[in-house]
Amino acid sequence: MSRTRLLLASAATLALALAVSTPTPAPAQLLERKDLSLPIALAIANGALEACKAMGYAASVVVVDRAGETLVALRGDGSGPHTVENARRKAYTANTFKMTTEAFLQEMKTRPVRREQTTLPHVIAINGGVPIKAGNDVIGGVGLSGSPGKDEECVNAGLEKLKAVVWFRAAKRAD
Repeated sequence: MSRTRLLLASAATLALALAVSTPTPAPAQLLERKDLSLPIALAIANGALEACKAMGYAASVVVVDRAGETLVALRGDGSGPHTVENARRKAYTANTFKMTTEAFLQEMKTRPVRREQTTLPHVIAINGGVPIKAGNDVIGGVGLSGSPGKDEECVNAGLEKLKAVVWFRAAKRAD
């Protein structure tokens, strides 16, 4: 057998062996997921601001989508200009780390990497950021600033208000 034929036969044998041993990939499929809509983001933001206003605080709130991009940013009457940026960073942190910023802050005490992660752009370790979930899937984040010690409470009030509206709509459709 000539050297060329021997090389071609070896190459063909190797190609056949690779083709047989390589598993066939599963058919490609698109990912199915839920995303925040603007009306839902607005309802969360307005509910959070209303809760803070009822407690006597002027605050700002930001809602981000699953990619960390701002969907809604509302600066309440009389709130400081820094509150919008704080709220955005809280929302971003809650979304990307899939935990409240309070939980992130608490983890800094026992996990040194959390302190290092605060040097990443847009990350902040201040109470007031909450992930927005659809089931177990984090689909966004909401952050509020301007009501010292009450930021997360205001955010949760906004999320609860949204749950009540969604429940009411679902119940109405069932009738």
